[in-house]
Amino acid sequence: MRADRVFAYGAAAGLLGDLLLGDPRRGHPVAAFGRAAGAVERVLWRDHRGWGALHTAVCAGSAVALGAVAERAVRPSRAASVALTAAATWAVVGGTSLAREARVVGRALDAGDVDAARARLPHLCGRDPQALDSDGIARAVVESVAENTSDAVVGALVWGAVGGVPGLLGFRAVNTLDAMVGHRSERYLRYGWASARLDDVAGWPGARLTAVLAALGGDDRRGAVRAWRQDAAKHPSPNAGPVEASFAGALGVRLGGTLSYAGRVEHRPVLNGEGRAVASYDIERAVRLSRRVGLLALGVSVAGRALLKGRKG
Repeated sequence: MRADRVFAYGAAAGLLGDLLLGDPRRGHPVAAFGRAAGAVERVLWRDHRGWGALHTAVCAGSAVALGAVAERAVRPSRAASVALTAAATWAVVGGTSLAREARVVGRALDAGDVDAARARLPHLCGRDPQALDSDGIARAVVESVAENTSDAVVGALVWGAVGGVPGLLGFRAVNTLDAMVGHRSERYLRYGWASARLDDVAGWPGARLTAVLAALGGDDRRGAVRAWRQDAAKHPSPNAGPVEASFAGALGVRLGGTLSYAGRVEHRPVLNGEGRAVASYDIERAVRLSRRVGLLALGVSVAGRALLKGRKG
């Protein structure tokens, strides 16, 4: 079976598995990788960029190598190749868990239980929930859904189309390392620099594809394109900016503004300033848009894989 068909069948099966099963509560492969990366960090940590770069290379390189060895081992069997791609796709995407957590917060807000929404928000993002009112929580959820659509679904499919199973595992490894050590705390400002920069590079194509697909799949295509063009570059993240701006325009809402992380207040530019304030019902709208973007990304990635195969052939 051709490699593009293996990816097409496997990626579709993996997304279906995520839709039906979501993430396991115990024994998730990404959690296992996180524990291994933490063990490597305990050995290598120094307040130095070079040691941080070594940590990134060891952890991300090991994930890519594991994927390459596994893919080569099952290559003689079509069924095993599809099954491996499906398992890898299921392991690295997280669209269902993202939707589930967002909807839990949304239901709490709809019921008027702001305290319950605050208690659940840390499952979805790193904001300080006590600093947020109902509208602020809703905005944080929509922003998280937008950004994680790129990180947890589209980006993985893009790199799967480019690199097969090694691409899937490598992208998730880089994204996980960024979440672990890529933030600007005193401990990780230098040590996590390489992980953060590599995540910016790896996330670049998926973020732009997510922004395009959000415009195509949203309620206001012109608004999404306008917000992306006008506001994306204002965001401090080169990848979150296009995604959040496009989602904001597609949904007709304002994102960005003042937020708080670990007691540190940030004043971010407003995205789609012509939109209205986010309401609790926009959470469900964002989740549905995220679903549409994921399905469109599968189609684009499968087509891209076939095109790459055709050129090589």
